[in-house]
Amino acid sequence: MSGARILRASERVASPWSNGGGVTREIAAHPPGAGWDAFAWRVSLAEVTRDGPYSPLPGIRRILTVVDGGGLELTVDGTPHLLPGRFRPFAFPGAAATDSRLLDGPVVNLNVMVREGRARAGVEMVRGSGTVPPGEALVVALEDGTEVSAPGEPPVRLARYDAALLTGAGRPGAEVRTAGMAAVIALSER
Repeated sequence: MSGARILRASERVASPWSNGGGVTREIAAHPPGAGWDAFAWRVSLAEVTRDGPYSPLPGIRRILTVVDGGGLELTVDGTPHLLPGRFRPFAFPGAAATDSRLLDGPVVNLNVMVREGRARAGVEMVRGSGTVPPGEALVVALEDGTEVSAPGEPPVRLARYDAALLTGAGRPGAEVRTAGMAAVIALSER
């Protein structure tokens, strides 16, 4: 599909956390290859294997969605937030003192991070079909059976945790169809 870059899950490298509580696999960042101090936005999948604190990220807005496992409880600046089950995005400030407790074993989280004042993001869960918003967007297949298509072009099939990074040019009217669940992440720079 023109205006799309396919990002296969099988090609991602796992980065272990310094506290030993899990690993992260970056899906995409902007600008491409930007490190922690330079990204405008970053999307990743994290495998969380034990309870523990989150690293403080001043100036970052986070949107966390449990996509596999029994859920977790996040305590953000002393206030507990129960995130049972899957597919419910939860936004919070990265600078907040944040601690997590697993509810029923390990989880996989979809993490969207945007640098405040530089970028914005919105996360929508799609089951069945939906339209991809204009501008830059990332579609992440959270279960097998997801396709992304633009008018007049053949659909691109995504396996579980594969993603399609779409730019505004060349893809008006792009759609996502899924037999399971997919995340459609609208991304914009300010």
